[in-house]
Amino acid sequence: MEKPEIKKLFQEKEKSDLKQILKKYFGYDQFRFRQQEIIELLLAGKNVLAIMPTGSGKSLLYQLPSLILPDLTIVISPLIALMKDQVDGLVLKDIDAAFINSSLSKTDREQRYRVLKEGGYKILYVAPERFRKPDFVDIIRKRKISLFAVDEAHCISQWGHDFRPDYSRLSEFRKVVDNPLTIAMTATATPDVQKDILMQLNLKEEQTVVFHTGIERKNLYLEVHEVWGEDEKFKQIVNTLKQVPGNGIIYFSLIKDLMKMSERFDKAKIRHLIYHGELESRQRKKIQDRFIHGKNQLVLATNAFGMGVDKENIRFVIHAQLPGSLEAYYQEIGRAGRDGKTSICSLLYDQQDLNIHMEFIKWNNPTADFYDRAYRQLLADSDRVNAEGIDFLKEQLTYKNRFDYRLETVLNLFDRWAVTEGEIEKRNLKVISELPQQLTDQTYFDMKLKNEQQKLYQMMQYIKTKECRKAFIHNYFGLGQRERCMACDNDTKL
Repeated sequence: MEKPEIKKLFQEKEKSDLKQILKKYFGYDQFRFRQQEIIELLLAGKNVLAIMPTGSGKSLLYQLPSLILPDLTIVISPLIALMKDQVDGLVLKDIDAAFINSSLSKTDREQRYRVLKEGGYKILYVAPERFRKPDFVDIIRKRKISLFAVDEAHCISQWGHDFRPDYSRLSEFRKVVDNPLTIAMTATATPDVQKDILMQLNLKEEQTVVFHTGIERKNLYLEVHEVWGEDEKFKQIVNTLKQVPGNGIIYFSLIKDLMKMSERFDKAKIRHLIYHGELESRQRKKIQDRFIHGKNQLVLATNAFGMGVDKENIRFVIHAQLPGSLEAYYQEIGRAGRDGKTSICSLLYDQQDLNIHMEFIKWNNPTADFYDRAYRQLLADSDRVNAEGIDFLKEQLTYKNRFDYRLETVLNLFDRWAVTEGEIEKRNLKVISELPQQLTDQTYFDMKLKNEQQKLYQMMQYIKTKECRKAFIHNYFGLGQRERCMACDNDTKL
């Protein structure tokens, strides 16, 4: 059902008020894309699933309504590192916002719990893992929630490209807070993932409006270059840098290949930044800030870079290695050209790079037997595991094969499913629950493996297609046929 009290509230407001609020708090004269239409539907009491490109302003879809709705807006986000930036920006706008996550000290967390309990905050950001905490649940269930916003909603779906088990419990969390008005947002969702999002959130189709704005980024020029070896790849990158001056991102799948290219750039005296997940968090933050605030900045990065990079004038995004899926590719190229000016999205395909993702898929899909053996080993030798670290555990499970990363996947999934707590690097890892059924089901793992292989196959089909590239992506995301874009290499060769 539509929320009648919300519908009545909006009927008391003139639509022109939205633009006044937009100007007063966010500094914009006009809405972008279909923001106003989506906000009006929310304020009329309709749930919304919004699938919009990276950089299209999805955060405004819940931030602005929160100023009109009477009670608390709770935002579910997996991006702990970015919550502070979002909240700092809102506080500067005199909006009463806060986040509660594992980065807080115990003192700060308890202080925010007190404020929350006393009715404070207009917008609260939390990671889904926060609902594991009984003290948080006890407080939040007593608050009236006007809007439940789910960012990066593709994380709900086991068929999406970044499944997170805690997201699969969001329907339980909605029930805890009395099934409030809900908006789910993502940049990428195939038709199957869209259905899964609605099902996992327990949103009835007749009560929910699905917005898919498509990929109408006319200023993005898509191209693919087949290359052979690092020399050809380097030459093609340099050609692009000469032709397209300005800010840019070059993506790599492997850190070691990123560092090799960085050495070539150093020798060629090409100034650049490097960014990957093995850098310390303070260093990553420093590099990201330099990129965002500097001019003509070039960064060589893994897919760890990009979330929260709000820079309008990125003139090119180069994939120096094959992305693992069209979802990941589409999300990453969406960081280019947010100012509406022409930007180049260049994918360099070396057939040897295909092997990287075949290895990734293998590492990402241990068998149910491997999960069981890892679990039993942790139970039997927890003290020794914490004393000697991951190397000891690998010796027992992978026989010292240092190029086998299945154990890292298992430990990550144990944490996400709350099978363990603590970290093996901090020598405080311990088992706290039994294996969930899903981690013992080989049929599920077989389906998951097939799904990831299919995504990689579709990525290869995109590379090989002679048709319009934007039409190919359009069809992949279930948006049907479209005219040639005349903004990709296949169309301009006609």
